[in-house]
Amino acid sequence: MGLLSQGSPLSWEKTQRHADHVRKHGILQFLHIYRAVGERHKDVLKWGDEVEYMLVVFDHQNKRAQLSLTGEDVLHTLQEKGERVNPNHPTLWRPEYGSYMIEGTPGQPYGGTMSEFNTVQDNMRKRRQEAASVLKQNQAVCTVTSFPRLGCPGFTIPKYDPTPVETGASKSLFFPDEAINKHPRFSTLTRNIRHRRGEKVVINVPIFKDKNTPSPFVETFPHDDGEAARATKPDHVYMDAMGFGMGNCCLQVTFQACSISEARYLYDQLATICPIVMALSAAAPFYRGYVTDIDCRWGVISASVDDRTREERGLEPLKNNRYRINKSRYDSIDSYLSECGEKYNDIDLTVDKEIYDHLVKEGIDHLLAQHIAHLFIRDPLTLFEEKIHLDDANESDHFENIQSTNWQTMRFKPPPPNSDIGWRVEFRPMEVQLTDFENSAYVVFVVLLTRVILSYKLDFLIPLSKVDENMKVAQKRDAVRQGMFYFRKDICKGGNAVMDGCSPAQNGTETVGEEYTLMSIDTIINGKEGVFPGLIPILNSYLENMEVDVDTRCSILNYLKLIKKRASGELMTAARWMREFVANHPKYKHDSVITEEMNYSLLWKCNQIAEEQVECPELLGMGLNKVKYSGSKPGTF
Repeated sequence: MGLLSQGSPLSWEKTQRHADHVRKHGILQFLHIYRAVGERHKDVLKWGDEVEYMLVVFDHQNKRAQLSLTGEDVLHTLQEKGERVNPNHPTLWRPEYGSYMIEGTPGQPYGGTMSEFNTVQDNMRKRRQEAASVLKQNQAVCTVTSFPRLGCPGFTIPKYDPTPVETGASKSLFFPDEAINKHPRFSTLTRNIRHRRGEKVVINVPIFKDKNTPSPFVETFPHDDGEAARATKPDHVYMDAMGFGMGNCCLQVTFQACSISEARYLYDQLATICPIVMALSAAAPFYRGYVTDIDCRWGVISASVDDRTREERGLEPLKNNRYRINKSRYDSIDSYLSECGEKYNDIDLTVDKEIYDHLVKEGIDHLLAQHIAHLFIRDPLTLFEEKIHLDDANESDHFENIQSTNWQTMRFKPPPPNSDIGWRVEFRPMEVQLTDFENSAYVVFVVLLTRVILSYKLDFLIPLSKVDENMKVAQKRDAVRQGMFYFRKDICKGGNAVMDGCSPAQNGTETVGEEYTLMSIDTIINGKEGVFPGLIPILNSYLENMEVDVDTRCSILNYLKLIKKRASGELMTAARWMREFVANHPKYKHDSVITEEMNYSLLWKCNQIAEEQVECPELLGMGLNKVKYSGSKPGTF
């Protein structure tokens, strides 16, 4: 998760004093990188995924599932047995926000050959088995996006009570500071976001109104000092800490492009795909022990790190702050980076004009300059005393300090100083799935899409305001079947796209408003005659023109079948499957409440599915997952 510097963290008051210093030197560091490698071409295509895991303890006797706060010990053991012994170890492990979380990646990035797609699931399986091998009895490593009872009494083991006091990190009524990773970055981020904002973060998620759900649904909080009562909304589930967002799990993919221009092109094209894939991967319908009316974590995590003051949110006149800021620092992108995207930049972009002018003066083009100058309207949230004064020519901590705390759907990533790493883009909106097969399918789908975008010069661009609207729709309950999304009608503008059902436009006379229309995800993914060719038919056309060995082709086709059937509604998203599991649980009272026993039953079932002990055809189909491995039995992890 972002920049993990070591040292002595500064309070918000002290960090704030150095904010201009960090911004100034962050820009100098970016300029050094740009001058060194801005003209570099012919980097090879590399890519890799990141999977986040939760450590869960199952009490089979009492039918209880809790989050195990052993992430630091598990991480240390995995690193000691892996990368610290063998630099070429096939897996890498990193800390995450929750002390019950770990993150796993391939030991080396994947390359450009098609056969690499056949190794993704095997590597994810290795990660799961590796992590499970160092756990204690009745512990499991789970890929669930949101823990249903996160923030409920006793959701961790060991059990800690929240301490809603000013001296703590989160001041939460529900989320104990002990559930935050012990690395000082995480608690400092939590505290400094709250201090900068001037109050606790506010997360309100609409409750799902079942037949016995109170109407209006209103909660009271015994230890509230009045802040929660002011912040909570009727018919909403209220949460008050960074952990409710950053304590969720996701699935991300990073690509190395051959040049900066290719990276910018990919950044723009994939930005329009983000809400579509987010809805397809929906896996987070439950929060703080309730069934809610959303299926994705995105809005929750956005609110959980929203450090904007009342002035910046437009609630009070500007007096102590410089800008009105329209979004949280965790949100969808605000500007395209490529020249072809410029005319679709229809969102008012707040920029630091002094930084923008400086970048332009140094030779940075308008689009890239405004992107950086927009990121740098934010303050640094963490700063380590030992990291204030740096060598700008050879270090990039100040740039990354702000870059890595702008958590957007896409991230444009300059190379680190003095490295052989190229210009990269990170695809960030996906929810993590229950199984290695599903996670592999989503990763392969997105990576294949980048190949097709580059090979056929596809154009998915629509006005960014419409992408923002799509992001809102994508998070709604059952958006994959019910939602309608703005999408470009003719994606083959390049003139060299030779695909079945996809021919270049006859002319370029369309106005922006005529270039896109509302489509279902089924139409976008699978196509509809006379309306849109469909992304999967385009991918299949691409595969037919490539040399692919039989085994790899079989794997890819299985992955694409999963995406195809999720898009059509034939197979459920994880979110829909979880809703139906809870709705059919014998102890569910149709009151939107998820009890301890229901939480246990759901997570145990998720774990059995992940370890392939039981089949789940409504989620995975029959026979799609061709890679099998033996899992553990209840109580004998």
